[in-house]
Amino acid sequence: MPEIRILADQVANQIAAGEVVERPVAVLKELVENSIDAGASKIEIEFRNGGKSYLRVEDDGLGMTQDQALLSLERHATSKIRKASDLNQVGTFGFRGEALPSIASVSRFVLRTRSKKGSDGTEIFVNGGKLVHCKECGMPRGTRVEVSHLFNSVPGRRKFLKTEVTEATHLVHMAKLYALSHPSLTFTLLESGRTLFRSPACEVAADRVREIFGTGLSESLVPFQAEDGEFVMHGLLGKPGQSRSTRKEMIFFVNRRPVDSKTLSYAVLEAFHTFVPKGRHPLAILFLEVDPASVDVNVHPSKREIRFRNEPQVRSFILNKILEHNRFTASPSAKPVQEAIQNGVDDDKTKALPQIDPRALELYGIKETTQVSENLHEDSNSIKKPSDEKQALGGDIEPSQTVARTRKEIINRKLVGNRQEPGAEWQFLDRSHGDLAIFSTPQGVVALHARAAYERIRFEQLEDSLRGTDACASQSLLLAEPLELDGIDSTNLRESLPKLRKLGFVLEEFGRNFYRLEGCPHWLPPEDAANYLRDFLEVAREHGGDLRVESFIREALERQVNYSHETKASFSDAEMIKLASQLLGCRNPFVCPRGRPVYFEIPIRDFETRFKRKL
Repeated sequence: MPEIRILADQVANQIAAGEVVERPVAVLKELVENSIDAGASKIEIEFRNGGKSYLRVEDDGLGMTQDQALLSLERHATSKIRKASDLNQVGTFGFRGEALPSIASVSRFVLRTRSKKGSDGTEIFVNGGKLVHCKECGMPRGTRVEVSHLFNSVPGRRKFLKTEVTEATHLVHMAKLYALSHPSLTFTLLESGRTLFRSPACEVAADRVREIFGTGLSESLVPFQAEDGEFVMHGLLGKPGQSRSTRKEMIFFVNRRPVDSKTLSYAVLEAFHTFVPKGRHPLAILFLEVDPASVDVNVHPSKREIRFRNEPQVRSFILNKILEHNRFTASPSAKPVQEAIQNGVDDDKTKALPQIDPRALELYGIKETTQVSENLHEDSNSIKKPSDEKQALGGDIEPSQTVARTRKEIINRKLVGNRQEPGAEWQFLDRSHGDLAIFSTPQGVVALHARAAYERIRFEQLEDSLRGTDACASQSLLLAEPLELDGIDSTNLRESLPKLRKLGFVLEEFGRNFYRLEGCPHWLPPEDAANYLRDFLEVAREHGGDLRVESFIREALERQVNYSHETKASFSDAEMIKLASQLLGCRNPFVCPRGRPVYFEIPIRDFETRFKRKL
């Protein structure tokens, strides 16, 4: 067995870098946290090639003197804590003093800094953990850190990095998180000299959400605030009915630190139970302020995971407050009160009549209330003459022929209809227990699950569109839906555009990572088109770049049909009849896309057996 030896500092730093610096986004996280701890009011971030070749973070914070700058590159050199008991009340983002030496040991590292008192700045150049030079330089107050050729001294680690688009997406997301957690700071993000976003200081988080995430997300959120003893929580929560297929837009901050916490996630999911469809996730951007002594942030080297001293109490606080908020938001009493309906008076001034809202008349092309009374008066006093009917039906057709044709249409056999239609094979009787429809047939009684039938019809419509060689028919949207995407989703959408257009989606690119949805397939309700595309992109992201568009489309449809009707009102009687008629035309009308029954029939003989007599 070889002799035990103490590792060299350079090797120890590279080992530590494996824990702290996993990818470029870890470098960005550590540098931005240092800038915030230094009291910066402006932070500028720039990267190239996903941060692999170049990453820069510059701030206007306190800066450092030359001695302090050199000392910051030593392991476990920190200004945040002094003794072990300070770990119980960490009030800063960084505190272990491992980030800068770890980053410098696996890259070409250039640190430029100037303190408020110093007249000149300091430049320190470290290459692969070796100090190249330390000299004076001219620069404004603050600190500028440039990290290039990441993992140049450990090429084995570089091979495990993802594509440039993937790494860039992680960098953008991390920058947005810190910009969101500190709205009072000015953030600028550049990629290869091109500005991705520039957000000036904002007073509230809602304004920052609108600037960096877009108006689409901000309009789906409502303010939330709660306080109970030592816990204070505020932020934004999704409106009732708003949901996503993944947890990507469930963002949590504890004492302004972006964190991943199962305690917070499960509490929010449980609070939104019955308020969002099963299998979906709510929108939430929440800030929890607690006593630093009640949180352990020293669980993981990246400080992304935390542990609460009293997790049941935190979970109970979040669950109860969000549940109370959701009940109030969904309550009819929380909605604005509509204007009272004013009464009008008829012509003889003897009876009070409800006054018709002029805005409702505009929906039918009527602009003045006087036209309504005139039209009603004309309709009530006018009776069609046989000659008028003959002319309307097309010339020389006799009224007797019209009656005969009408009777023929009435007795024409149909598959599904009302119980007043004697020619229908399935006669709709009634609805029971929500989406359960009851039909009478010559063989007995059919019980049909309307939502399961809806899923089967939608699924087969999609399959027909995928099998066809011709492009699927599209329907234009009244208002184009904007789609603001990140780098990964934008790349997946761009590569899938030919097949999506064949399916009937009309998409136009407007700038970087921004698209407009102007049309959707005929089998997809226009109001669900944007959410369906987002589900498709989430499925593609989960499968990691291997774009199997047909299978992803089917999987997205299975997700979408499973919840799309749960957010709406129940089916009407006419819709029940239409669904049953369309279901009988399906290739496999017996089961839904997940293999569960759609309908079953109780034959007459079963009733006769139970009643012990003929019906």
